[in-house]
Amino acid sequence: MTITSPSEALAAAARTALHAPSVFNTQPWRWRISGDTMTLHADRSRALPVTDPDGRLLLLSCGAALHHARIDLGAAGHQAAVERLPEPDEPDLLARITFTGGKPADATAARLVAAVPRRRTDRRAYGDQPVTDGQLTALRRAVEAEEAYLHVVRRDQMPMLAISADLAGEAERLDPEYLRELARWTNRPADAGDGVPPATAVRPALRRVPVRDFVPDGEAGLEAGAGYDAGAAYVILFGLSDQPGDLLRGGEALSALLLAATADGLATDPLSDVVEVEWPRHLLRGLLSDVGEPYVTVRLGYPESTDPLPAAPRRDPAGVIEIEP
Repeated sequence: MTITSPSEALAAAARTALHAPSVFNTQPWRWRISGDTMTLHADRSRALPVTDPDGRLLLLSCGAALHHARIDLGAAGHQAAVERLPEPDEPDLLARITFTGGKPADATAARLVAAVPRRRTDRRAYGDQPVTDGQLTALRRAVEAEEAYLHVVRRDQMPMLAISADLAGEAERLDPEYLRELARWTNRPADAGDGVPPATAVRPALRRVPVRDFVPDGEAGLEAGAGYDAGAAYVILFGLSDQPGDLLRGGEALSALLLAATADGLATDPLSDVVEVEWPRHLLRGLLSDVGEPYVTVRLGYPESTDPLPAAPRRDPAGVIEIEP
């Protein structure tokens, strides 16, 4: 598609951002485009008051959308200025992107944009093939370029990570309000374009670190497979605080991490349940030696199954992107 105006370039970037990852696939953001400026807004109507009462994961999700938009512009050879949280008295105005002209296309951004349609959350078991130190170093650099940090969980820390995930899962399974909220986002109308359909969920199985059961009272569409995640790497994305600006940056770093891993042939699976409950989140801080605030854990690896995964639903652009005449 030929871009003939700044507003068209910004609209194309917002459409790419529709594919960003988000907690429960809520896609809790809106875009407004006016001339050469586009603003990103949190959509609190899509918040998760039980699972995410403080809105941490909502801000991470919106940060991921912001990163998707940024790399689309860079890959297309467009220059843009980004202001994060530009109006202190408007906390739901998360970013302002201003189109400022052309520049040479960014090859790194183009590599990540090419991974956008291929990226899936793969909850199936991963096999024995290990994630290499070189791959993890490259992913750490991608995260740090977005002003966040990445901790690779050491072998001796794995039992505590597994315990943290198990404690979080148990606490949520015993919470009727959580179960109602989960059911709401796993039983969406066919035309909603959001949520986690049972077809993309995985049936419970023995894992090194427990994986969320999205359909505890139903039938998940995918088998976990024969693997035991033996070759998987587990990483914790973290920042220096849980203030909105740091969380937004954390979401941008999460997007960079997932897309860079996908481009490198890795499967990815964000494990947010470990940070949704206070005590497991406290245990994660201990894995970080209390030097940062954990945002999300991610499982990386090579799945045993090569069968393609079903795509997650996406919202209609008309309901997300507003273009002023």
